[in-house]
Amino acid sequence: MIKVTDVAYGRLQAPDLDRMEAFLTVFGLVRAERTSTALYMRGTDPEHHIHVTERGEPRFLGLAFNAENGDDLERLSRLEGATPVETIDAPGGGRRVRLTDPNGIAIEVVHGIISLDPLPVRANLMNTGDAFPHRVGKRKSLAPGPAHVKRIGHVGIVSVDPLSTQAWYRTTLGLLGSDEIYVEQVDNVVASFNRVDRGEVFVDHHTLLCIGGTESGLNHLAFEVADMDDLLIGHDHLKPTYAGAHIWGPGRHVIGSQVFDYWLCPWGHLHEHWTDGDMINDREECATQPRGQGVVGSQWGPNPPQVFVGQVS
Repeated sequence: MIKVTDVAYGRLQAPDLDRMEAFLTVFGLVRAERTSTALYMRGTDPEHHIHVTERGEPRFLGLAFNAENGDDLERLSRLEGATPVETIDAPGGGRRVRLTDPNGIAIEVVHGIISLDPLPVRANLMNTGDAFPHRVGKRKSLAPGPAHVKRIGHVGIVSVDPLSTQAWYRTTLGLLGSDEIYVEQVDNVVASFNRVDRGEVFVDHHTLLCIGGTESGLNHLAFEVADMDDLLIGHDHLKPTYAGAHIWGPGRHVIGSQVFDYWLCPWGHLHEHWTDGDMINDREECATQPRGQGVVGSQWGPNPPQVFVGQVS
């Protein structure tokens, strides 16, 4: 129908916005705006917000994706079950169309939300491997503190019908398959990694991960940080206060190759730091592979605990 350009934000609900803001600040997000009923957090990139929390009982409210232009919103609004194009009455403004995916997850497709000035991030030159030395005559001294979240990079959802779900996102929002994991037969897909279609432009390996499960909902929201040092410094900054909320990492994924680290917010919503993921374009075919430890494990770092595999909110 259309081709979205990226994920825009996740929308959660929590009873205490002060407590959520405290966690997200230590996690590395920055307040963009806050109203009496909602918290809008940004990264260092120009997007006005990449994380929304509304006040209320803990729950996952939905996901938003960016449309390329206003015409795409008009086109999408003609789908059965879609709303007309609406003006967003919230900080950042813009326009949107609202839909519901096959799992009942509320989806917003947005365009025209205002941009902000990017926030400064320290340079981190590195001498690694065979690369020509980039850091010469300078000693490295990195300050402690939160990771620098740049942007939201992908989302993971759980579905009782992953095949129908991946078909809906590919047909309705124009996503492309990057990798599919199956059990016993190739058509018995239990997880799929899907990316946006920007033609020859290289994009993140996946924008949407869909995992099969016994109930549908959110698995995780994933945020890109400045670099690997930043991820590890952020890990050390989170641990004293939120040690019990650490779920998995640091490590490097097999599929997508990201360096990762996963944390739960105070209400059990899973948030990921990641950096250095694969980037591919429309020339890359979707790969299929059987489920096994070599697929769902780590290239280095710990293997996923059961609490991650079964995480849904």
